[in-house]
Amino acid sequence: MYPSLRTRRQVSAEGDRVNFDQPEQRSWRGIDSNVFALGFTSMFTDISSEMVNPIVPIYLTYQLGFSIFQIAVFTGIYSGITALTSLFGATIADRLNRYKEVAGVGYSVSAFCKLGLLLSRNAWVAATGFLYLDRTGKAMRTAPRDALISLSSSRDRLGESFGVHRALDTTGAVIGPLLAFALLLLAPGKFSTIFVVSFCVALVGLAIFLLFVRNRAVETADAAKKNRVILRDVLRLLKKRPYASICFAGVALGLFTIADPLVYLAFQRASKLNLAFFPLFYVGTSVVYLILAVPLGRLADRIGRSYVFLGGYVFLGIVYSILLIPSPGLIALVLMLAMFGTYYAATDGVLAAIASAILPVEIRTTGLAFLDGAVAVAGFISALLFGALWSVLGPTDAVKVFLIALAVALVAASFVLLSGPRRNQVAATTSELAPTTPAAV
Repeated sequence: MYPSLRTRRQVSAEGDRVNFDQPEQRSWRGIDSNVFALGFTSMFTDISSEMVNPIVPIYLTYQLGFSIFQIAVFTGIYSGITALTSLFGATIADRLNRYKEVAGVGYSVSAFCKLGLLLSRNAWVAATGFLYLDRTGKAMRTAPRDALISLSSSRDRLGESFGVHRALDTTGAVIGPLLAFALLLLAPGKFSTIFVVSFCVALVGLAIFLLFVRNRAVETADAAKKNRVILRDVLRLLKKRPYASICFAGVALGLFTIADPLVYLAFQRASKLNLAFFPLFYVGTSVVYLILAVPLGRLADRIGRSYVFLGGYVFLGIVYSILLIPSPGLIALVLMLAMFGTYYAATDGVLAAIASAILPVEIRTTGLAFLDGAVAVAGFISALLFGALWSVLGPTDAVKVFLIALAVALVAASFVLLSGPRRNQVAATTSELAPTTPAAV
């Protein structure tokens, strides 16, 4: 099958002209080459980061002596950093129309933080500082990267494009923990070896990004738009129900989403599973995510992204229910990882696709970053709340509280995303925002 060619300039779905840095861009099965380049960048970056992330709970607990509440606080801050950093990077990207450059800074920061972890020599202040800086790099690159994906995709295939990217991204999330597991088996407790290998792999991802990813510069009909205060425009969008509904749904559900390390720690403590197998929890979840990312992205484009997104939280509720099983065995573990992976495939990327469909091109990066930041703040609050409940009530009762609260939040999110008035509002604001297909929202 021969790839199709795209011209230097083409009219986007929003009516603006998208300027390609290269004379020709190729696509395969209708997916732009930029999406694949970003996908392979994320794959190697995730191999690097997911060599480190799965061992962070073990590293903090057994190397640095953190308590469960301290881990929860660390996890909350780790997620909350996204709120400020993503907005800062996204605003710069939108104002300068240079998405690649801003994302590139984020990729570079994350890569070199692995060396910082190696040099920290188990000093908890330095180690956590570099972990936070690594998160800062990730937050800075996420929104510009997602904007590049959306600007490189046709509107009716946004879900599939994000699904392709997330599938490649998740391939790295599968390989990374396996490498960490193998290295820990060969050299138990030698976290420095993991940091060195992680840094080398991150450099490969950075090289792919620099060599193969191209900017998508948008020439708006009104050039003055480039000089406006973009964040103010995003805040103005919050007065319009489509974007406000998406933000509300993301925040409401994020408030009662237990962070991955705490989910895995809760299961490990209930099952008494050997800590050496802890990184494999991430592998199981990522394998399911990898299998389902593209199919669920296509399903979201076909039946409606909101339906798939909300359905993902039903699977998360099943994960919580499994955590309530006393002394869970292998079957419970397999089922939990399958449900957790399905939840991620149905939600991660789909929320960005929902928002991308209604955000104007010239502030899309900032709009996505604001949404990511709002959800990150919710994640920060969630981690602190769950950690406090775990410390006071124990893990089982803490999970029960979150399960009930998640069910209530899911009902509220379903109401604002699927209600008739919201759909009418979407149609009424297409001239002010961007054209959209109601079925795909």
